[in-house]
Amino acid sequence: MQKKILLLGSGELGKEFVIAAQRIGQKVIAVDSYENAPAMQVAHGFEVINMLDGTELDRIVAKHQPDFIVPEIEAIRTERFYDYEKQGITVVPSAKAANFTMNRKAIRDLAAKDLGLRTANYRYATTKEELEKAVSEVEMPCVVKPLMSSSGKGQSTIKTQDDIEKAWNYAVEGSRGDIIEVIVEAFVNFHSEITLLTVTQNNHPTLFCAPIGHRQERGDYQESWQPARVSQKDIEEAQDMAKKVTEALGGAGLFGVEFFLTDEGVYFSELSPRPHDTGMVTLAGTQNFNEFELHLRAILSLPIAEITLEKVGASAVILATENSENPTYTGIEKVAGLTKTDFRIFGKPTSRPYRRMGVILSNDTIETPVEEVVERAKKTAILVKVNS
Repeated sequence: MQKKILLLGSGELGKEFVIAAQRIGQKVIAVDSYENAPAMQVAHGFEVINMLDGTELDRIVAKHQPDFIVPEIEAIRTERFYDYEKQGITVVPSAKAANFTMNRKAIRDLAAKDLGLRTANYRYATTKEELEKAVSEVEMPCVVKPLMSSSGKGQSTIKTQDDIEKAWNYAVEGSRGDIIEVIVEAFVNFHSEITLLTVTQNNHPTLFCAPIGHRQERGDYQESWQPARVSQKDIEEAQDMAKKVTEALGGAGLFGVEFFLTDEGVYFSELSPRPHDTGMVTLAGTQNFNEFELHLRAILSLPIAEITLEKVGASAVILATENSENPTYTGIEKVAGLTKTDFRIFGKPTSRPYRRMGVILSNDTIETPVEEVVERAKKTAILVKVNS
């Protein structure tokens, strides 16, 4: 049952997906805009192209004739996916899901307007002047994000009139792809935010992982933990929203669905049609299958009978502090000697300030307070230094 998978985007999430695929005999071609990207290091083959170039995308699809196309990043000419589906190639989770979720506008309008899910008040802007108008309508404080970006790039909070121009310039700078447009969201007064990993299957029920909590800085996650403390009422509401939006998008695979938890209830925030960075906590052995194995099994139509929570776990990122063309690491020996702790070094060929270069993984028994495990992961991450 070996299938050929074309992986579009080859970062650390793609790398773990390839490892999962290799373990059950699948063939993967990893694609990215630079050589020696993490997933390329473990794949059967690789291609280096600009994935926003539709002609180049068509060329490698024709060259490799994959059974599956698995997107890992946003900056892809996703409208081509509909043609690939017509050719008999399975786009994961579906061409519609990949196309809609690569652009915050499509997914937000689907959630808020078509499905009626509770979301923050929002507007769009394509110029600084439109941004000023949007801010006046949703009111300050508000959050500005590029319609196409990843890992929090280009995201900022507007608290005063002086912040508007800075926010516009930062959003344009952090935007991926060729769409210069931002979404302006009213600030939601939330007490926590969660990722609900949602697994849709071709001929079996939709399954949910235990909720994952996370803390962000600069729009990027710093620690994540599983399970997050969520009331039964909120978890049922989040699951209902996640099921509605994933059914509307179609296809099989794992979705990372993000929610804000507030005193008024659950707010839909964002959705990724693939393994989520906060879900790296599942590499700590928190579940019977990690998020990458779940994504793969759903894609291949291998039935997943259940997802069980096995341990409490936490992840904490290892960040670079400077630019380097050949990063090295110290402190790994200290981490290796700790109990109930593990690590991953992603193998990125270059570093820059705040680039995610690795992750610490901690776990403990189900009875252990999750806060203890998070604190252990945070303290351990400090031990690892990325050197130039």
